[in-house]
Amino acid sequence: MKTLEIAVAGCGPAGLATALLLSRDGHRVTLFERFTTPRPIGSGLMIQPTGLAVLHMLGLAEIVLAKGARIDRLIGKTDRGRKVLDVRYADLGRGGHFGIGIHRAALFDALTHAVTEASIMIETSREVVRSKLLSGGRRNLEFADGASAGPFDLVVDALGTGTPLAPPTGHALAYGALWASLDWPRDARFDVAALEQRYVRASKMAGVMPIGQPDGFDAPQAAFFWSLRADQFDAWRRGGLDAWKTEVLALWPVASSLLDQVLTAERLTFARYNHRTLACPSEPAMIHIGDAWHSTSPQLGQGANMALLDVYALAMALRSAPDVAGALSNVVAARRTHVAVYQGMSRLFTPIYQSDGVMLPWMRDWLVGPVARLWPAPAVLALIVSGLVGAPLRRLGLETVDIQRAAKSFVPEPRV
Repeated sequence: MKTLEIAVAGCGPAGLATALLLSRDGHRVTLFERFTTPRPIGSGLMIQPTGLAVLHMLGLAEIVLAKGARIDRLIGKTDRGRKVLDVRYADLGRGGHFGIGIHRAALFDALTHAVTEASIMIETSREVVRSKLLSGGRRNLEFADGASAGPFDLVVDALGTGTPLAPPTGHALAYGALWASLDWPRDARFDVAALEQRYVRASKMAGVMPIGQPDGFDAPQAAFFWSLRADQFDAWRRGGLDAWKTEVLALWPVASSLLDQVLTAERLTFARYNHRTLACPSEPAMIHIGDAWHSTSPQLGQGANMALLDVYALAMALRSAPDVAGALSNVVAARRTHVAVYQGMSRLFTPIYQSDGVMLPWMRDWLVGPVARLWPAPAVLALIVSGLVGAPLRRLGLETVDIQRAAKSFVPEPRV
């Protein structure tokens, strides 16, 4: 395909990765960001084998492996110590798979550095409000200050769930979460190679995940989160930290070494979540990727990974299709099944782990938990968590990416 003029709206991981891949393919790419200085938002995330394969193609897997923390299992227990979740990547039976817990700042810095080195143009203080299809099939971008940019052969919408470039759809989820990045306690009794969770039914959940040591931090970090109904956030603030800490410690006493670092409410960030799926993620000369196309509860830890798969699908489609319209059609075809599967599973699992229900959590604890330990459930659960249901890597030609060999050089074997 000829060299295209491409606008990428949004400087999150999806937007940065898009700019990097498409620029390397010879297209002229401009990134537009509403903040004066692009910055990451949030604490930690999990890079799954799917996302790591794309980062490998970007030449960034080694950096992510070095800055992150290896995750080999997910463990969930009730307040009474009953184990109801134990997912191990080793159960995939394919050798060498694992997740990477990483601070969002570390992933953002790796992508931003690569974009800067590639001399990709970033226009900041550009709040995108709409895009118009122009005569000739090209598009522009319009900004909150009345200015505009373009025309572009392709606009890539990586603005997330609240994107103004797509029609509103979906719904806000009842539960969000308080997040904090804290120093990993030296005396902690947490598994250093696991995402651990504790539950009271589905209305209370605490979690701890190692996320490595980004630049500028003096110690390895832990992502700590606490599930909270969005409509109870103001009441939580009024109740004060001491009352909240007492509630957390009643569920998980060993979390005291983390809570001691939370001295003010400002140390915690409240994240709200939405379930959103665009019926038509592509329009003439525009495509919506990542959360702008499909957003879910964070239960399955797939958000950033699915966005990276969207990015790679777009790059591959632009290489092979004769025109932009054909490329966008190919992207949707390549990603639709995987997106639908994980959107469906998000709807299924969210009420089991974040809801006011009683029956579903009871079934999780007393029926699903024991059954999940029977063959072939462990392998199925590992396949779900890793993001590999629907064979997304094979669909994108990434199944032969050998990141395991490189991983041995940068990620130590798990320690417990």
